[in-house]
Amino acid sequence: MNPISEPEYITIVEGPTPEFRPSNDFSIHSILEGPGDSYSALCEMRTLNGPDIVDRCQQAWKEGRPVRLDYPDDMRLRQEVDVLALRLQEIEEGLVLQVWVRHLVDDALQQEEASEMDDEDEDDGLFFG
Repeated sequence: MNPISEPEYITIVEGPTPEFRPSNDFSIHSILEGPGDSYSALCEMRTLNGPDIVDRCQQAWKEGRPVRLDYPDDMRLRQEVDVLALRLQEIEEGLVLQVWVRHLVDDALQQEEASEMDDEDEDDGLFFG
């Protein structure tokens, strides 16, 4: 693979699955154009090396390379999403990285349907182990 097109990764190695919330930031919506329907979502995570992450992402974007967030889902399987923007914020407890990502509508619908099926399974008293 050509190193120019290799994505830069933000990898979550440990900790909980990021909580993605739909973003109402209209400046982010302008960069969502693409072949599939998508929406932007925001997640926040604490970081010890936030300035390094921001520098690496800015360099990748300057070089025309994509940035991807690699994270474990609830089943601890690796997932990836495109990073649209990020911001480093200092709070009392330390550094927080705010990351805006692109979610495809089809993926979101599949996750919602799976969640509804899980809820239905829980309601009928069945337990799987």
